[in-house]
Amino acid sequence: MNITQLAAIDIGSNSIRLLISNVIKSNKEVHFKKISLTRLPVRLGSDSFTKQKISKKTERKIIAGMMAFKYLMEVHEVSIYRACATSAMRDATNGPKIIQDIHQKTGIHVEIISGQEEARLIKNNEFITKLLQREPNILYIDVGGGSTELSLIQKGLLTASASFNIGTVRLLNGLVSDSDWYSIKDWIKQNTSHIKDLAMVGSGGNINRLFKLSGKPQGVPLTLEYLESTFDYLQKFSRQELILKLDLNPDRADVILHACRIYLSVMRWAGAELMYVPKLGLADGIVRELYHTLTHSSPPSRK
Repeated sequence: MNITQLAAIDIGSNSIRLLISNVIKSNKEVHFKKISLTRLPVRLGSDSFTKQKISKKTERKIIAGMMAFKYLMEVHEVSIYRACATSAMRDATNGPKIIQDIHQKTGIHVEIISGQEEARLIKNNEFITKLLQREPNILYIDVGGGSTELSLIQKGLLTASASFNIGTVRLLNGLVSDSDWYSIKDWIKQNTSHIKDLAMVGSGGNINRLFKLSGKPQGVPLTLEYLESTFDYLQKFSRQELILKLDLNPDRADVILHACRIYLSVMRWAGAELMYVPKLGLADGIVRELYHTLTHSSPPSRK
C-alpha cells in the first residue's frame, strides 16, 4: 500500500480553503481520503467586485492565511500542492501583484485560473463517473461567490461548458444585471432544451449546507420541490436568526439565499427535477488532477 499526501488551496470570492488528502493506492485501486479541510472567511469579492481592487486589509488576511496553510502542509508532510485563485482575483486589477506578494512572503505559488479551467477541475471526480452509469445526461453546476460554472455531460462526454459572472457575493452587492441572468438562461435553453431526463449535480459550500439541512443520506438527490420549499423557509429568518437558530456561519448566512436562487433558477430553466450533491468541489478536483499528474509525469515538488 502506497500513501501520498497532496494538498489543494482554493482562493475563492467568499473564502479561502486548504484541503489536505491522503491518496492511498492499494493494488490497482486508488482512494482519496480527506484528512484536513481548513476554511477561512476571507471575502475577496467584497473588494474586487465593488472596487475592482483588493484592499490592503484583505491582502494582509490572505497572506496570513497562506502562511498558516504553509505550516499546516509542513506538519502533514504534503509532497505537492496546487493553489488556484478564481473569480475575485481574476477581476481585481491588483490580482497579479497580490499573487507576487503571496509568493514573496510565503513561498506559495498561486495560479489565477479561468472560469473554464475552474469548471474542468470541479467536475474531475469519481462521483460523476459512477452517476453516469444510471444518469446519462448531467448538468454540473458550481456556484461560488463570484461566478457560476456549468458543464453539460452527455453519455460520458463533455459537450458544453461555460462560466458566468453570477455569484453569491456579486448578488449580495447588487452587481448582477438582468443581462447576466438572460445570458445564463439562454445558454441553458440552447444546450439542454432537447434533452430529456436531465439530472443535475451541484457543488459549492452553500448547496452542501442546504443538503445538510435536508437530513438526507449521502447519495440521495435533492428535489426541485425541496429546494423551492427551503428557499421559502429560509426567507422567513433574519440574518441573526440564520446564524443562531440554523447554526450558519456569518459569511454563509448572508449569501445562502442568493445561492439557493441560482440553483433553483438553473434547475427550472433546464427542466431538471433532481440535484445530486456529492460534497466535492474545486479543491477535490485539484487533488485528483495532482495525483494524475504525479503518476504520469512525476513533476517536482512545489513545497
